[in-house]
Amino acid sequence: MIVDDDANDLALTEYAFRVIGVTGPIHLITGGREAIAYMAGEGKYSNRHAYPYPTFIATDLKMPGADGFAVLEFLQNNPAWAVIPTVVLSSSRDLDDIKKSYMLGASSYHVKPNTTVDLHKLLKVLHDYWMTCEVPQVDSTGRQLRTESAGKLGERFAQP
Repeated sequence: MIVDDDANDLALTEYAFRVIGVTGPIHLITGGREAIAYMAGEGKYSNRHAYPYPTFIATDLKMPGADGFAVLEFLQNNPAWAVIPTVVLSSSRDLDDIKKSYMLGASSYHVKPNTTVDLHKLLKVLHDYWMTCEVPQVDSTGRQLRTESAGKLGERFAQP
């Protein structure tokens, strides 16, 4: 899922992911409110076969209405979604924006490159990295499956 209020940035980011070999669905979301509606399964997003839970989110920060912080906060407040790798891809170099993003659970923070070549390089690094990571199992709609924690180290933590 790519969240950005700028249609050009959405198109460039989607194109860059395709150039580096991403073949799966990429959902383009035009702002924080829409991203939250998508994740909550509201309105047209209630059809989880058409709009599965995202397995990766790249979000801008500075958007009208609900900004990228609202997206991060929503994820953080919903344990079932808090584990989704979420990358902030913003034009902001503001140190407070960077700090707040990590405080709200961002997996990483990157400043949007100025050229398409540099965007491709950055997204290739991110894609290659996340493809090596182990992630929780999900069903056909992308919803996390429950795991058995009894007698294991993680049993003291509630599951969503």
